[in-house]
Amino acid sequence: MIVTIQPSTLKGTVTAAASKSSMQRACAAALLKVGETIIHNPGISNDDKAAVQMIQDLGATVEFKDDILIVNSKGLTSTEDITVNCGESGLGIRMFTPIFALSSSKITINGKGSLLTRPMDFFDEILPQLGVQITSNAGKLPLHIQGPLQPKAIIVDGSLSSQFLTGLLFAFAASATEPVTIAVTDLKSKPYIDLSLKVLEDFGYSIKNNNYESFTVNPADKSAQKESIDYTVEGDWSGAAFLLVAGAIAGDITVKGLDIQSTQADKAILQALIDCGCQLSIQSEQIDVALPPLEGKLHAFHFDATDCPDLFPPLVALASYCAGKTVIEGVSRLAHKESNRGLTLQDEFAKMGVEIVLQDDLMIVNGGNGLHGATVHSRHDHRIAMACAVAALKATGAVTIEEAEAINKSYPNFYQHIEKLGALVS
Repeated sequence: MIVTIQPSTLKGTVTAAASKSSMQRACAAALLKVGETIIHNPGISNDDKAAVQMIQDLGATVEFKDDILIVNSKGLTSTEDITVNCGESGLGIRMFTPIFALSSSKITINGKGSLLTRPMDFFDEILPQLGVQITSNAGKLPLHIQGPLQPKAIIVDGSLSSQFLTGLLFAFAASATEPVTIAVTDLKSKPYIDLSLKVLEDFGYSIKNNNYESFTVNPADKSAQKESIDYTVEGDWSGAAFLLVAGAIAGDITVKGLDIQSTQADKAILQALIDCGCQLSIQSEQIDVALPPLEGKLHAFHFDATDCPDLFPPLVALASYCAGKTVIEGVSRLAHKESNRGLTLQDEFAKMGVEIVLQDDLMIVNGGNGLHGATVHSRHDHRIAMACAVAALKATGAVTIEEAEAINKSYPNFYQHIEKLGALVS
């Protein structure tokens, strides 16, 4: 699909999409819980759909009814051979693999697109320590596993992604018969672990966070767990970051449906918006964001995105309109995304006239010099497509995005939402 964005001025109100980080964790918890889970505000992205399909593959029954998803699960009781597909979801493969390993079934785990090239060596190293048989394709998909996983004290490397730890926390929480501790070295993206712990707590599990250096998982009190659980999926700060940046560079908009108290890492976009000098009003029910006051300009900022690497694309779109050199830390976290995002952002934004310098773990964006129309490519990366669309809003000419349907991975309604705000989209 090809989408063209014309220079536009935005105005209006939009409600943030459901968080796929929250939705996928809710699906995992619903699979582990014996009984009924009612998920309110379920997500509709490709990653969300993959999570729903995976829990069905493992025996859960699901029913969509109005704006809720009803999940009934008997736990991981199947003894049949099973094949599951994670789509292109990095969180899906990393979180669900240890959960699937709780089963004694032989399970083949596969994916598609960029997920086929992402490293999964972590599982080759860790799962055998927990009694799980595993073979992989030289550290990549497909994975063939057979459990059941046996929780025990281990040390894991948290430098590549916190999502591996999330999977272990879910698996241990559901199966531990005595307190067991997971020690972690060099943990990245701590806010995402906070989100995992919050979801597990909501589902009745008890895990102690020892200053992010280790996590003690306590046995679940099955008698205290509710027969039916209601869980509401949060609004998505990751997708909303693009809307908020769009408001900062091209208009006066209101974004609703976001939890200001959320543990989602990408809530940190608010600090970048404060630092760049846009007009920003943060309230419990809505966030208002607009261009700087008359004659005012956005200015360069310094931002550490090590714990929220998904913010790089919207931050680059924002920095492109900020006068001066914006410095963003954490480039090393970008290599194993849907694309190598550091290089992809550098290449695609260069087509619109923005110079980006990669220097060790830093990204330096030379902004404030104006953007021109161009034809860019999503590289099949949802966040690149959205970043280019937002940057196009104040370019001097139309920006055409090739393979623009990449947004379906996380935010299928993105183009409709910015069009509702006044963007000229075709």
